[in-house]
Amino acid sequence: MKVTSLVENTSRTELPVEHGLSLHIRLDDGRQILFDMGQRRLFADNAEKLDINLADVDMAVVSHGHYDHGGGLRTFLELNDKAKVYISQYAFEPHYSLHDDGMKYIGIDRELERNDRLIFCADEARIANDIVLFSGVDGDSLKPTGNRLLFGPDKDTNDNFRHEQSLVIREGKKTVLFAGCAHSGILNIMRKGMHVAGCPFTHVFAGMHLVKSGLTETSETKFIHALAEELSAHTDCRYFTMHCTGTAQYEILKKEMDKAISYMGCGDTIEI
Repeated sequence: MKVTSLVENTSRTELPVEHGLSLHIRLDDGRQILFDMGQRRLFADNAEKLDINLADVDMAVVSHGHYDHGGGLRTFLELNDKAKVYISQYAFEPHYSLHDDGMKYIGIDRELERNDRLIFCADEARIANDIVLFSGVDGDSLKPTGNRLLFGPDKDTNDNFRHEQSLVIREGKKTVLFAGCAHSGILNIMRKGMHVAGCPFTHVFAGMHLVKSGLTETSETKFIHALAEELSAHTDCRYFTMHCTGTAQYEILKKEMDKAISYMGCGDTIEI
């Protein structure tokens, strides 16, 4: 399996970046999956520079209904005329973020909701014997405190992230989890994902939404230490994080987890 970052907040290459996420996944048997699409069309421009033809993608996934993950949906549908797009049945609900200057709309283009290539997913969607999507994550283990700034479908209701879904791929001896922002908490997502998969994960690709925690520096560090300890308990799992984890927050995780975790920037390719 080869995973390439088309959009991410940072880059060690010369590719342009944006606040968002898009991953291209190529399976050993040649199937191609696009996981998220960034804000607009940068994912497509970067794919072209990396010699990835998005017209050949076999299926696409939108992890949740925020603009920095599904904003490029229209572009993808224009560039690829065959792939189904798997998206939560709640993804097109309104979503908002509270900023210093007020509430901002952060949802995705509702004009696309009736596109006949969209497949709306509920709690669990088995795409193939080796590919499954799941949502409906519960549990309160170290949920991101940055969620306090996110609202929907009403402006006065904190988001419960029922629109968030994660992807599991089994390939040989590998069981791999892909989570966009892990708003429901990466530990909670892993717990349900392992139940869905029926086995532990060997690899996890995920933003962990540790930015904008609102905590004091001491409390934030304590929170991340606790998260690192829980993640490290999965001794046979390798983590690749990105996007909303935050680079400073990642450095704390890295100090605790060492080789078990790496940061994946725009243009990076990981082969597992």
